[in-house]
Amino acid sequence: METKKDINKLIIDNYSNLKPSLFFLPVFLLIAIVFFLYNENALSSDAYIKIQTKTFFFINYYLGQDPDLQFNLTQLGDDLIFLSLLSILIMYAPKIWESLISSLLLSLVFSCLLKKIFAVPRPAAVFDHSSFVIVGKALSGHTSLPSGHSITIFAILTILLFALMPSKSGYRILWSFFVILTGSVLVFTRVGIGAHYPLDVIIGGIIGYLLGLAGIFISRKYKIWTWINDKRYYPIFILLFLICSIALIGRIMAENLVIYYLSLVSLMISLYKTITIYVKK
Repeated sequence: METKKDINKLIIDNYSNLKPSLFFLPVFLLIAIVFFLYNENALSSDAYIKIQTKTFFFINYYLGQDPDLQFNLTQLGDDLIFLSLLSILIMYAPKIWESLISSLLLSLVFSCLLKKIFAVPRPAAVFDHSSFVIVGKALSGHTSLPSGHSITIFAILTILLFALMPSKSGYRILWSFFVILTGSVLVFTRVGIGAHYPLDVIIGGIIGYLLGLAGIFISRKYKIWTWINDKRYYPIFILLFLICSIALIGRIMAENLVIYYLSLVSLMISLYKTITIYVKK
């Protein structure tokens, strides 16, 4: 399929131009945040929450004015939802999925590990529930830092950012601005629904960017997931699409969100295309 070859070639060319120096800025930003917290004597959980309380209530109040929109958008931090929307890329841009798998496996490990290390209580575990907007289930565990949804969102968007980077400098700037803005809007929905503090999503977004880059460099150096491009393995994806579709139907029955319908439609299209391509192989 010529279109598939063209897209994959574009992605491979874009990946080959990336330098390890791209890791420097996000690492610097994380170090800067640590120094900021240190200077504010906010390295403990209580102090970390205290310095953000006013900002949290301010953002939560204004974003919480449109709870349905916030709740739909925040679902994109769920692997099932975002990856369902990108499922068609398995057929047309498998190189992206090679990066996605490595990146999201790393994201899962780092998210779980860091949440246990920091053990910061979520807003619903600290503040009176009537004092701020909570959309959906009130999350009250000690798993606030970092935001796992923010890690997922920026890991995925970072891969899309560099994989589909335009060649012209003007378009590159616009594309980068659009992706970063989109990511910022999506991660702050976690504050809007009352699930996280602002620094949780900022730190999560930076970590997600780092892990997105890591996924790209892993896929560039190692051929772990190249089998994705082999049509012989399409029955695996057909089965996965069916399982994910059933899971989405269950969510639609429970919460009936628009984003779930969009994800389900995307999966159905991918399922049809996968079966069609496999049958014709």
